[in-house]
Amino acid sequence: MWPVRRAGAVAAVLACLPLTACSAGSLSAGKSTGNGLNIGLTAEPANFDFTRTDGAAIPQALLDNVYETLVKLDQSGAIRPDLATSWRLSKDRRTYTFHLVKDARFSNGARFTAEDAKFSIERVGSAWTVAQKAQMDVVDSVRAVSPTELEVTLKKPSNDWLYRMTTRVGAMFSRTGVRKLATEPVGTGPYVVKNWNRGDSITLVRRDGYWGRTPHFASVTLKYFKDPTAMNNALLTGTINVIGQMQSPESLYRFQNNSKYKVIEGTTNGEVVLSLNNGSGPMRNPKARQAVRYAIDHKALMDTCWAGRGKLIGGMVPPTDPWYQNLTDLYPYDRDKARKLLEESGEAGHTLRLRIPTLPYATACGTVVKSQLEQAGFKVEFDQLEFPAAWLTAVFKNSDYDMSIIGHVEPRDMQTVFGDKSYYTHYDNPEFRALLKKADQGSREQQITSMRAAARLLSEDAAADWLFLLPNLMVADEDITGLPVNSVSESLDLTGLGRS
Repeated sequence: MWPVRRAGAVAAVLACLPLTACSAGSLSAGKSTGNGLNIGLTAEPANFDFTRTDGAAIPQALLDNVYETLVKLDQSGAIRPDLATSWRLSKDRRTYTFHLVKDARFSNGARFTAEDAKFSIERVGSAWTVAQKAQMDVVDSVRAVSPTELEVTLKKPSNDWLYRMTTRVGAMFSRTGVRKLATEPVGTGPYVVKNWNRGDSITLVRRDGYWGRTPHFASVTLKYFKDPTAMNNALLTGTINVIGQMQSPESLYRFQNNSKYKVIEGTTNGEVVLSLNNGSGPMRNPKARQAVRYAIDHKALMDTCWAGRGKLIGGMVPPTDPWYQNLTDLYPYDRDKARKLLEESGEAGHTLRLRIPTLPYATACGTVVKSQLEQAGFKVEFDQLEFPAAWLTAVFKNSDYDMSIIGHVEPRDMQTVFGDKSYYTHYDNPEFRALLKKADQGSREQQITSMRAAARLLSEDAAADWLFLLPNLMVADEDITGLPVNSVSESLDLTGLGRS
């Protein structure tokens, strides 16, 4: 049983989807006091409907701010109350009983009740189309016991399910507010969307009648930049107050020795992955994949393309997860070994298509990867695809690639990226999936042991190469408070930010 507590945190993420224009100005908003905040970000959403649109940019903007969940993560990664004041788990570990807040209302005026929570959970299976919908497949039944009591029964014990309820799949929707999700999000959160200027910014405003703690800032504008230098200059000239995720770490010197700014550096969930197409082409060959991994000098790469900022991990688990282990020793840089494995694979004569998105970390690291692979004997064809539209179509949807580079920023996404052979990586290993299943249904100790075994197997199998883990690198005006050291979720939670 958890006591009532609301924890504010900021978590910046990088992946997103195509740009569209939108306006939701008709939503009810609180009075503006001139107390505003401007945050610079990299990737703009396609629309506001993360139930049918992939990528992290939509929950980055809306989760915890417009939409809330029954439970949420605090900065330590622990699960805490949000719209649920407390919960209990049955002895057979299958039934959760949630006690809900009594006075929460949606931005359309409707009261939030257990019927809305039931509707939201069941709707994931019936209306959602994104890959994350599978995270709710374990639910057997949902029952609104009373307006403030919800009972969820699982088909089998699942360690993962409650955690997923802190993510986008746990977002609570109004039964009368889902007709225009792409343009008019309706949630219980402290903010509503005031307007969206395509290609430029999204403005959120604080709303009247919010049930929880009133956030400090009356309005927050999320301003999107394709050019990292332009974002830096925007902070230097006062156009923005926060760089939500520094995209040019080599330019940190401009802020570090200036008392007007503060620099935050920690860790994220953002694994920069050299994705390999395990389903077709040369990367179907295990020895060719192993050769790729030995050919990459990860320390030199990170130093060159990301100014040495970040962490080498060698696998798909960040240090903030309980089953993290350093797997960098599995494929130490060895150019001669890479050459030998490439020859043994029989793929030396094939040209690898390295197709990367036009995102700062990908373009910066792509040329380094190409050079290092060519030095090990690979033939590499390199091209850049406009992000998001072209990359999503060619690589993510059509799997028309051999290698790519993308930051997978969703929390605990090892199963999503590699546990489904139809996903764009097309990794297919029954032993890996069995370990994930064992981890989900076992005890806490079994979960950690099995997840570590799964991560090691994935890395040993060279299903991809993990270039480095993106740092949580933020720069802000010196008086901005509440900025987190580590980014532990996919939301840009504005509720804990303030000004001293």
